[in-house]
Amino acid sequence: MPWLPDLHTPAEDLWFYENLVIPDQDVRVHEINGEITGFVATAEGWLHHLYVDPDHWKKGIGALLLLSAQTHNKILQLWVFQQNTRAIAFYEAYGFAQIECTNGEANEEKLPDIKMSWHM
Repeated sequence: MPWLPDLHTPAEDLWFYENLVIPDQDVRVHEINGEITGFVATAEGWLHHLYVDPDHWKKGIGALLLLSAQTHNKILQLWVFQQNTRAIAFYEAYGFAQIECTNGEANEEKLPDIKMSWHM
């Protein structure tokens, strides 16, 4: 996503995942031959992170991770940037609906986003 602003250093990102995401969220990892190819993190009905290494896109990994999150949650909500049309289409294909659009004023990146929701 080259349009995303670069707000944090790699060290800050590492601290965030080590200290906030991994201890406080349900994190599921996908691996191929010991290499992490993607992960999903959820907590309290929110899908906070779903990432797949771009070298592994279009191989069904994102679908496996999302289906795992849906299996372990009755309701999921998420925020996605409006520019990320590929992700929006992906989530809609798995039953998510757009429920709110914003101008991005409230997010750290200051980019327009969409709140999406899914329930069993």
